[in-house]
Amino acid sequence: MSVQSMGKCPTTDVDAVLAQIEAVEQAGADFMRLAIPDTEALSAFGRIRERSPLPLVADIHFDHKLAIGAAEAGADKLRINPGNIGSDERVAAVAEAANARGIPIRVGVNAGSLESGVAEKHGGATPAALCESALRNVERLADVGFTNVAVSIKASDVARTVEANRQFAQSCDVPIHLGITEAGFGLSGVVGSSIGLGLLLYEGIGDTIRVSLTEPTEN
Repeated sequence: MSVQSMGKCPTTDVDAVLAQIEAVEQAGADFMRLAIPDTEALSAFGRIRERSPLPLVADIHFDHKLAIGAAEAGADKLRINPGNIGSDERVAAVAEAANARGIPIRVGVNAGSLESGVAEKHGGATPAALCESALRNVERLADVGFTNVAVSIKASDVARTVEANRQFAQSCDVPIHLGITEAGFGLSGVVGSSIGLGLLLYEGIGDTIRVSLTEPTEN
């Protein structure tokens, strides 16, 4: 089991990000996720990667060119939402860049950014809809020959997150990154994440974990 944290300051603030990385390393984290929303952040990511003591996950939401650039800048893993990335051609281009460098891709499925067609089919971001989105996007990558994949399926509530991950685990043997998205602040966030992650881990589901708290990164 590996533990991931996430940068909580703009990726463009190189020194602050590196300080956070050092803090989470000392706290026992195994790798760090950094958001890359634009080309300025991508440039900073490359400089951070050169100095980071931990492997870095590049978090991309919309622009497939940023994902390709992150791979070229030395990302150890890419996190993308294929439903937001766009066409099969764009997904294939990201997969090609990752494959050329031997780095994995995490397919990130969130209840708040589910593909409209899937949501309409299921009447909203239900567990079945979240599972279908994950399976569909794993298949999109497999169709272009990319299988070095992990999946995360997250909602802001425990019940949907747990059930969606159960359904996916029953349907596919791709590694799963667990988390309750936007779990919140303080005790309530800790309790919600503990219940959701604990249930799934008890059932043997999950390969990596992340707890999304409104707290200092190293917590």
